[in-house]
Amino acid sequence: MRKISLIICCAFFVSFLSCGCDSSKKSGEKFTIAVIPMGTTHEFWKSIHAGALTAAQELGGVDIIWKGPLKEDDREEQIQIVETFIAADVDAIVLSPMDDRALIRPVREAKDFGIPTVLVNSGLQGDYHVSYVATENYNGGVLGAEYIGKTLNGKGKLILVRVSEADATTIQREAGFLDTIKSKFPGIEILSDNQYAGVTTETAYRTCENLLNRYSKVEVIFTPNESSTFGCLRALQDRGLAGKIMFVGFDSTEKLIEAMKTREIQGLVIQNPFNMGYYGVKTTVAYLRNEPYEKRVDTGVLLATPENMNNPEIIKLLSPDLSILE
Repeated sequence: MRKISLIICCAFFVSFLSCGCDSSKKSGEKFTIAVIPMGTTHEFWKSIHAGALTAAQELGGVDIIWKGPLKEDDREEQIQIVETFIAADVDAIVLSPMDDRALIRPVREAKDFGIPTVLVNSGLQGDYHVSYVATENYNGGVLGAEYIGKTLNGKGKLILVRVSEADATTIQREAGFLDTIKSKFPGIEILSDNQYAGVTTETAYRTCENLLNRYSKVEVIFTPNESSTFGCLRALQDRGLAGKIMFVGFDSTEKLIEAMKTREIQGLVIQNPFNMGYYGVKTTVAYLRNEPYEKRVDTGVLLATPENMNNPEIIKLLSPDLSILE
């Protein structure tokens, strides 16, 4: 029995029905898909939203309901959102779980009620989901490490800023980064690799401030997601160190792109969140229509630098078209 209050369920049903969804979905002519990100404020999530809506438009007969937690570390809210969509009897769920264990139960519950789940961006333990559409996150960490190692000629003093002990995506990036530094560039000294930035820019800023206070001889910093990258950039700027310490981050926003233009950032490992949303919905609908689909879809990862950031392929990833959200 799902522990969801009757008031919450009824309130959601009113908004759910107002989106134009009706019983025609039962005939297979129309599908309603809930897309649940970890959060909604960062540009990364907006790109996933744009990709999901684009796929729905192309496919036809697909309604997207977009809803995510207010905070990217609020597991209970994300669990409640999944449970509420189960109660609303959506046709399927596209989910970016913020915890690879805590979301197992609601995804299993959705499966038990005949509602398939496709994961995007972040993985989940168990085999209750239909497909996983995401970056090969370990490879993203490898890409950042190889760029740093080669740029520094295999020598230097480095800080890795971690994000969260529960975020499987950044854990994989951190592992790829550290494994590569240790195996290929043993001459690089790791000053710190055990401090966590948290999931907001403000917590990342404070963490990086503390690290800069403690390690004044640091020569290079690597951050594995958007919020940690922006928080670290602010800390470097406030200390007058931006551009003086080599800095490689993950993901992109307008401010991060501007910082790379001025060489305050020397590299950004960039994913394709638009494709995560796009292929997440495409894969979901293929499953619902009993069409062939892939159990694992790699959406790709590239390294943007001041030297290549004007290449068409890189521009498309740095500045995706979000006009569909307007």
